[in-house]
Amino acid sequence: MSEINRTRDEICRVGASLFDRGLTAGSSGNISVRLSDGGWLMTPTNASMGALEPTRLSLFDATGRLVSGDKPTKEAFLHFSMYGERADAAAVVHLHSSYATAVSVLRDIDPDDVLPALTAYYVMRVGRLPLVPYFAPGDLDLAHAVKALASKHHAVLLANHGPVVAGTSLANAQYATEELEETAKLFLMLQNHALRPLTPEQVADLRARFSLS
Repeated sequence: MSEINRTRDEICRVGASLFDRGLTAGSSGNISVRLSDGGWLMTPTNASMGALEPTRLSLFDATGRLVSGDKPTKEAFLHFSMYGERADAAAVVHLHSSYATAVSVLRDIDPDDVLPALTAYYVMRVGRLPLVPYFAPGDLDLAHAVKALASKHHAVLLANHGPVVAGTSLANAQYATEELEETAKLFLMLQNHALRPLTPEQVADLRARFSLS
């Protein structure tokens, strides 16, 4: 099987897994993967992640021109903003997942680092999570805001919207997105309780131990 057909199948498999577990609903959310020739595959507009069809995925060439498949998601610019700033990004996952989106509308979160380091795995898979200010869906100013953060952060949280996460593979982007969602869930469950997150020293040890940026 060719690389492109394997990638088509992987995108559909991951999309179905996310949808079936309630991490995305309706036609929300999108996935993209960078191909070895410099092009991209991306989920199309108005498509349920639970019912993606491999041959209908949007295929872009290395210049960002759509060459086949259905019309791409209107949030394609979020993906290209990440790829443009991160040479290591092989895939991007964007969801409107419930807990992360809920956190994104809280009034008193730290916009420079939204979630506390509740677990080692959050530090290892997500790290620091900045909040991108609110822009209307499709607003190109949102692309500029994501681009401004992408070189230093492979995961960002869009205010009143949801997470955008890049990874060195689709699996890594998926796992980081899921870890972000689980940490957001823990954070909301622990509201009104005194927290004991990892200390700065413990976080620094993890970064050194696992060569995290």
